[in-house]
Amino acid sequence: MAYNDDAVLAKLSSLSETQDSIVSVAQWIMFYRRHADRTVQLWLQKLKDSSSHKRLNLVYLANEVAQQSKARRKEEFLVSFSPAVAEAVAVAYKGAPHDVQQRIRRVVDVWRERGVFEGPIQQAVEARIHDLDKARGTTKAGLGGSIFGSASSVPAELTPLVTPQQNVSKVLLTTKPAIKSANTDYDSLMAPGSTVPSAPVYAARLSGLLKTLAQAEGAVEQCVKARRVLVNELQKLLDTNRNALIEDENELENVMQKKIKVEDKKTEVERAIMAGLPNDEPYPTGGGQDDQPVADMDRPEVEALTPPSNDEEEFEPEPNPVPEWSPEFPPENTFPAHPTPATQTLPTISSPYKSVATTSNGAKKRRLDDTSDFPDLGGDDGIDADVAEMLRKDSVSN
Repeated sequence: MAYNDDAVLAKLSSLSETQDSIVSVAQWIMFYRRHADRTVQLWLQKLKDSSSHKRLNLVYLANEVAQQSKARRKEEFLVSFSPAVAEAVAVAYKGAPHDVQQRIRRVVDVWRERGVFEGPIQQAVEARIHDLDKARGTTKAGLGGSIFGSASSVPAELTPLVTPQQNVSKVLLTTKPAIKSANTDYDSLMAPGSTVPSAPVYAARLSGLLKTLAQAEGAVEQCVKARRVLVNELQKLLDTNRNALIEDENELENVMQKKIKVEDKKTEVERAIMAGLPNDEPYPTGGGQDDQPVADMDRPEVEALTPPSNDEEEFEPEPNPVPEWSPEFPPENTFPAHPTPATQTLPTISSPYKSVATTSNGAKKRRLDDTSDFPDLGGDDGIDADVAEMLRKDSVSN
């Protein structure tokens, strides 16, 4: 189907609320994006002549075309929709049922979240909806906290900026189309290589161009005035926040100094506690104080490890009594001066030795009984008494 006004109106009339219908019509419209301005004009006229639910479908169509253009970086329809979208949304929103209004609000919130339109255009759309709710006395908070929600969502410091920003957004709606029209007419008549008509026609076109430029000039002047008011309010807000910033920085420096002082004091007290000093005595600040012991510290009492003195009584075991010498009990440390035969008979039963015949390399020996240390030599009845006494003393001394 070739592009013409009838074809566009037919496509818009066949539009339904289904996704397939909206997507197919949007693709057909985007195919003829070089006719974006004319398509948007016909779309706006069709929206004004339609019912509430039909208007909602047309808003859905504009949303699909605008988002697809944004995704594909095709700016033709975004530029064409920008001057008309605020008016179109206001027409569709005004007098619509509550459910339709909520759907339109949702579409506007999606535009803001995804940045489909420029900031001033978005703000102008939201301002128109806010004005309609305010006029009806049913101002409602928008989804996602939009600026056309309740007035309490706007900080008090930013309240002076709301009206100037809304004025700028409204002025832009007329300024951009006027500038675009003036530039187009100027290029068609004054651009190098343009066809110059006859003098009367050329004069008439120049007169029309002057009127167009005058309209653009007036629109731009209004925009400049609105922006100056906004800049003045922003400058006041900036000066106020700059002074507050200086005060906050001074307070920050003061708090930091106090914090450092408290940290130093805390460290000093902790070191005094570790050193064992009284609470009212300052910690010494001399060098090497950590390596030297503190003289005033009380040492714990330790039990002495020295041995007891000689004055104390000591335990001494009693010595074994030394038996008196007698012929039956000879003195200790007496050994025979000559060997005895292996078969010698002991003289008495009380003798501590037994005669045992043992042969080792042809020599005969006697074995001591475990009950006595010295053998009975026998035949010692004729030992001298002095010698016996000396032997006894030696035995005692050993």
